[in-house]
Amino acid sequence: MKYTVLSLFPEITDAYFAASIMARAVSRGMVEYRAVNIRDFAPDRHRSCDDAPYGGGPGMLMLPEPLGRALQSVGARRGGSPGSRVINLSPSGRLLDQGLAAELAREEELILICGRYEGVDQRIIDLYVDDEISVGDYVLSSGEVAALILIDATYRLIDKVIRPESLAEESFTGSLLEYPQYTRPELYDTIEVPAVLLSGHHEQIRRWRRRKQVEKTLALRPDLIRRGEEQGLFDAETAHIIAELRGKDERDTGD
Repeated sequence: MKYTVLSLFPEITDAYFAASIMARAVSRGMVEYRAVNIRDFAPDRHRSCDDAPYGGGPGMLMLPEPLGRALQSVGARRGGSPGSRVINLSPSGRLLDQGLAAELAREEELILICGRYEGVDQRIIDLYVDDEISVGDYVLSSGEVAALILIDATYRLIDKVIRPESLAEESFTGSLLEYPQYTRPELYDTIEVPAVLLSGHHEQIRRWRRRKQVEKTLALRPDLIRRGEEQGLFDAETAHIIAELRGKDERDTGD
């Protein structure tokens, strides 16, 4: 996978690719990265990349000329760029979720536009962009932060970056959140590690974890349970736990 990041502040993303698991993925050749400073393509000596929007309104808008030249320099083409996917990070885009992250992780290259100010000129989107993606229903001042969220959500799904067994039990896998986790010491403050996790009985531990997944998801993200049911994602064991816990909730509330 290759990540190409177009930014007015490439030093923000540079630091991320030089640390932790990402640095190892880069050194092992699993991930490639290049940062492009959009200011390098500005035509004036002040390296201007923004101006007031037509029609009035607050804020400034990124100029199309420098950004268009920056996109062309990395191989982006009008009407589509074979071998790559051009993404504009925008609160107006479709919402990034685990399914979309998995889809993006299969691309050869992601070219990410990091917006600033009020965003980018619509003509850039019309000419070059394949996808507009939002990282959540909120507004950020930094497109670089949004790009890093997308990068972090996708690179870890690339084959061999992280062990497959670690990915299999994460939150959102199978429309359930991850179960609670514990490590040493066995007693912290007044709370003990659940006895089942110390038992060494693998089947009991598996059943406990599945039940805790369902409990947590019903409490915090019932929408995921509904989606899993609609899509037929749950096996008989999980469906039974869901029904049992729902029935318990109804009895507890007197409904």
